[in-house]
Amino acid sequence: MRNILRLVMMSRPYWWLLIITGLSLLIITGLNLTAPYLVMQLTDILTQLEQSGAMLKIRNLTLLLIGVYIGRAVFSYFYHYLSHVAAWHLVADMRVKIYNHLQKLSMKYYHDKQTGQLMSRATNDTANLEVLIAHAVPDLVTNILILISVTIILIIIHPTLALLTIVPVPLLVYSSFLFMKKVLPYFRQAQSSLAEFNAILQDNLSGMREIQVFNQQSREKERVAKRARKYTTAILRGLQLSAIYHPAVEALTSFGTVIVVGFGGYLALKGVLNVSDIVGFILYLNLFYQPIGMLARVTEDLQQAIASADRIFEVLDTDPDIKDAPHARKLKSCQGNVRFENVYFHYEKEKPVLYDISFTAKAGQMIALVGPTGVGKTTIINLIARFYDPVKGNIYLDDYNLKELTLSSLRNQISIVLQDVFLFHGNVAENIAYGCKNATMDDIIHAAKVAKAHDFICKLPQGYHTLIGERGVKLSGGQKQRLAIARAVLRNTPILILDEATASVDVETEADIQASIQALAGQRTIFVIAHRLSTVKQADLILVLDDGRIVEQGTHEQLLQKGGLYHDLCKIQFESFAV
Repeated sequence: MRNILRLVMMSRPYWWLLIITGLSLLIITGLNLTAPYLVMQLTDILTQLEQSGAMLKIRNLTLLLIGVYIGRAVFSYFYHYLSHVAAWHLVADMRVKIYNHLQKLSMKYYHDKQTGQLMSRATNDTANLEVLIAHAVPDLVTNILILISVTIILIIIHPTLALLTIVPVPLLVYSSFLFMKKVLPYFRQAQSSLAEFNAILQDNLSGMREIQVFNQQSREKERVAKRARKYTTAILRGLQLSAIYHPAVEALTSFGTVIVVGFGGYLALKGVLNVSDIVGFILYLNLFYQPIGMLARVTEDLQQAIASADRIFEVLDTDPDIKDAPHARKLKSCQGNVRFENVYFHYEKEKPVLYDISFTAKAGQMIALVGPTGVGKTTIINLIARFYDPVKGNIYLDDYNLKELTLSSLRNQISIVLQDVFLFHGNVAENIAYGCKNATMDDIIHAAKVAKAHDFICKLPQGYHTLIGERGVKLSGGQKQRLAIARAVLRNTPILILDEATASVDVETEADIQASIQALAGQRTIFVIAHRLSTVKQADLILVLDDGRIVEQGTHEQLLQKGGLYHDLCKIQFESFAV
C-alpha cells in the first residue's frame, strides 16, 4: 500500500477538491442514515391506535423525506463530479511525470525496453489511477463510515439482535483478504500482458512496410493474437475469482436478513420489539450489508490500482545513469576543443567497445572517424553528447570534464545529424527549426539552402508549410537527411556531428553538401563518420578505428603513405567504384 499512499500525497494540489468530495460523502452518508429513521417514524404513526395529528406528522415526514432525497442528489453531484475532476487531473499529472522522467533516463535504460511497454505505463496504467481516486478511496471511506454508524444504530435498537446479524462479518473480512491475496497476481499479469500487446502493436505498425514486403501478415497476426489471448486469459482468471467472491459475499450477507426475519419476528410476537423497530432494523440492515458488498468491488478496484501503481513507480523510481553532478557548471559558450584521455567503454561488461581512446580535436577542425562497421565510431559520438559516460578515462570540452557540466548546457553546444533521421509529424519549416526556438523564416530558408534542401522543398505542394507525415514518411531518405542537416546548420552550435549524414543522397547531392560543410569548416568543430571515404578527404584529422582502438591517425595523404588499414579501405572502395 506504500505506492497508494504516495499517489495520495501526489494528489496534494487537488486535496481541496477531495475535501469537498469528502464532506459531500459525509452529508450523503448522514442523509442515507436519516431516511430509514423517517420510515420508522411513519411506521410508528401508522401502528399507533391514537391517530390525532397523524396526518400533520405524515406531511412533515414527507417533506423531510423530500428534502433528504433532494439533498442527497445535490451532494451526489458534488461527490461524483469533483472526485473525477481531481482524479483525471492526477492522471494527467502522472502521465506528464512519467514522460518527463523518461526524458531524463539515459540511452542505456532503453536498450531492453519496448516503446509500447513504456506507452502502456503512461496511458493504461495511469488511467487505472482514476478508479483509485474517484471511486475506490471515496467508496472505502464512505462504506467504513456507514458500517460504523449503522452498527451503532442497530445496537441502540436491539443489542442482541444486532450482535446476531454481524456474525457473518468476520468471515466476510477473511474472505476479502483472501480474495485480495489471490486476485492481485492476476491483475498484475493482466497489466503486464496488456503492455506486451501494446508493444508488439507499436512495433508492427512502425514496421508495416517490412511486414507487407516480406508477406508476413499471417505470422504477425498470430503474434498479435497470441498477446491478445494472453491478456484475456489473465484478466478472465481474475474475473473468475471475482465471480466466485461476489456471490459468496451476497450469500453471507443474506444470512443477516434471515436472522432478523426469524429471530426479530419472534421478538415482535413476544412484544419485546414493536413493528417500527423491526422495519427500521431491516432497513438499516440493508444499509449495513450494502457497504460490505461494495467493499468487495472496492477491493477489486484497489487490486487493479495497486498493480498499475507498482508498474508506474517502477519507472519513476529508476535513477538516471547520466545526470548532473551536485555542483555541475552551466556552460554558456565554448570554443569547441574536445579531448579524449584514455577512454574505455562497454555497453555490457563482457563485450568491451572502446579501448584506451585518446585524441584531441581543436576548435574549428574537421575530425573524421573511419573504420569497419562495429568498431566504436558511433559510440565515440554518443560519449561526446554524453548519452553515456566512459567506464574509465575522461572527456573534456574546453578543458572542462563533461561530467562537471550540466547536460542541458553541454548539449546546447552540439548539433547531431544521424544516419537514421527522425522527423516529427509537422511541416517542413517546423522540423528544420526544431532545435532553434527563435528562428525566422529567412533563417530557415538559409539553412535549407546550405543543406541543399531548398530546391526540393519549393517543389512540395505547400513548400515549407507542407506536412511531411509521421517520421517524414512522405519524403525520400535523401530528402529527410538534408532536412536533418538543415536543422543542425540552423542551430549553429560550436560542435557539429555528422554520423553518415550523406549516406542516403546521390553522389551529386553529396558533393554539394560536402561543399557546404567544407564552407563551415573553421567556424565550428566538425566530427564526421562516413563509409564513403571521399567524404573525409578534406578532414584535418582522420582517426582510423579497428576493434575498438585507434590504430591510425593523420590526414588523408599521411595515412595513404603509411599503407595501413586506411590505405586498404581506400583501395577497396575506389576499386569497387571503378568496377
